[in-house]
Amino acid sequence: MIKKHLPKFIFKIYHFMLAIIGALIYGFPSKKIKVIAITGTNGKSTTANICFNILAERFKVALVSSISFRVGDKEEVNDLKMTMPGRFKIQKFLSEAVKAKCDYAIIEVTSEGIEQFRHSFIDFDVAIFTNLSKEHIEAHKGFDNYKRAKGKLFKTVKKIHILNKDDPYFEYFNSFPAEKKMTYSTLKEADVSAKNVNATQSFSEFKINETLFKTKLLGGFNVCNLLAGITLGLSQGLSLEECKRGVEKVSGIKGRMQKIISEPFSVFIDYAFTPNALEKVYEYLKPTIVVLGACGGGRDKWKRPVLGEIASRYAKHVLITNEDPYDEDPQGIIDEVALKVENPIKIFDRREAISKALSLAQRGDTVVITGKGSETCIMWEGGRREAWDEKQVILEEFDKIKRSF
Repeated sequence: MIKKHLPKFIFKIYHFMLAIIGALIYGFPSKKIKVIAITGTNGKSTTANICFNILAERFKVALVSSISFRVGDKEEVNDLKMTMPGRFKIQKFLSEAVKAKCDYAIIEVTSEGIEQFRHSFIDFDVAIFTNLSKEHIEAHKGFDNYKRAKGKLFKTVKKIHILNKDDPYFEYFNSFPAEKKMTYSTLKEADVSAKNVNATQSFSEFKINETLFKTKLLGGFNVCNLLAGITLGLSQGLSLEECKRGVEKVSGIKGRMQKIISEPFSVFIDYAFTPNALEKVYEYLKPTIVVLGACGGGRDKWKRPVLGEIASRYAKHVLITNEDPYDEDPQGIIDEVALKVENPIKIFDRREAISKALSLAQRGDTVVITGKGSETCIMWEGGRREAWDEKQVILEEFDKIKRSF
């Protein structure tokens, strides 16, 4: 209640002071390691993991993403429900990376994190832009403010910018000066261009110059993420062959376009919770049955009916369920997602919804379950957490019905 009545600048001062105190406590560790920032609406975690694998061909690397914290070979799950952790956590992570003698640290950078100065007092060497589409509109009070928040990162990073030339907002991000700029593309001439792209439901392949890249990462959009990682590798002196070896080690990203069941029908899970990301997943997988919700109670209410409408265009059966209601009425969220869906199947309990989707599936169908991916909990009122493992739930519910096939 107090927060609503205090001027906005008070909170800006508060966040800025936390940033400088965190950096002071841990001795400005980013000055002792090369730090890579990855930002954009979609694909940050996948790109971050690709970058990790490519750089690891020659260097020791640390990574903080929405999925995990990694320092060299050590990895722990990120269960903070924050893509970009707070200032103290990031500075501590960088300090640990320095102590572990890592050469590089990779950080996913979010628009909210930028507005709260979580990126401040971090000496970034490279900023990577994946893509931009509508997200966090209510939090930023408009898309232009959201775009400008992302732009602040590129205004801060003076050394190397790596940019997606295929994105409609490429020119905006290209307007910020840097010592070196590199571009990547699947459609245009760029510093790193993919040719002969072939994306199937089993693998993706493409050529850069005469080098063939083949990966188990699925979807044409992931080719863009791979190009971002390859461009980073080349910017840091790795050869195309080293980048190829790194790409081949990316067998899949947990909770991102992850196939859980192959027979008698296919079941995929994905983290997608923005309209743009959801449409790309559906466009690629062509689902028969989908299960979705609306990520984050209390925010981005505009997109709820949009998500439902997109689902109804692609799938025969649309099941709408709970995701992360926080303090909002979960049934109300479900009802809003269902507004533009013809004959929606509304099931409050997420496990029940998954069970129903599997029971509807016929041989050869594709079931796509989005919104949670690899997340480890469902968030309820007052910060209450319910432990959750999407993959495990799917396998348990599938075990109950598989004998009927």
